[in-house]
Order: sequence, then structure tokens, then C-alpha cells
Amino acid sequence: MTKSKTYVWANDAGHEWLAVGIPEIIRLGIEGKISSFSYVKGNTAYLEGDCDAARFIEAKQALGETVETRAGKHWDRWPGRSFAHYDANTITQRFA
Repeated sequence: MTKSKTYVWANDAGHEWLAVGIPEIIRLGIEGKISSFSYVKGNTAYLEGDCDAARFIEAKQALGETVETRAGKHWDRWPGRSFAHYDANTITQRFA
């Protein structure tokens, strides 16, 4: 039985992002399908809530994996907005 993982939402007054490990994005084969509206810090991608997080959840569900999420801290302006924007080329080179 696979251990379930809970993913945490970061959110502010304007939007939300789902924190996901970059190796998991690569394992799912969706690293080239994530937009620059997502952010990266270290080994974590913060997936934009409308499209990129949905793409991640759909990819996991397509493999029969469950996805549980929970709300994280709410910010007036999430500090992650100053993180590097997600770039598939950089991710591919860095994690190859």
C-alpha cells in the first residue's frame, strides 16, 4: 500500500499555489507542461492553482494515486511571488 501524502496550498489575497516536490513532477512526466505562473524555490515547485495544480492532480489520479491537500498559511501577499518563475528548460537541466 502506498503511503498517502498531503500537499499544502500557499495562498494570498489574490491566488493560490500547491507546493509539490520537483522530482515528483518529473516522475509524472509533466515537467514540460507547467506554466511560468508557477514558482520554484529549492526542490519545490509552487504550482499555480487554476491550471498547473489541476494538471498535477490529474496526472496523479491517472496513475491511480490519491491526492490530499490542506490549506497552509494565508498571506496578504505570498512571499513566493518573488521566487523564480517555473521554467521547464531549467528544471530539466537541473534535475537530469
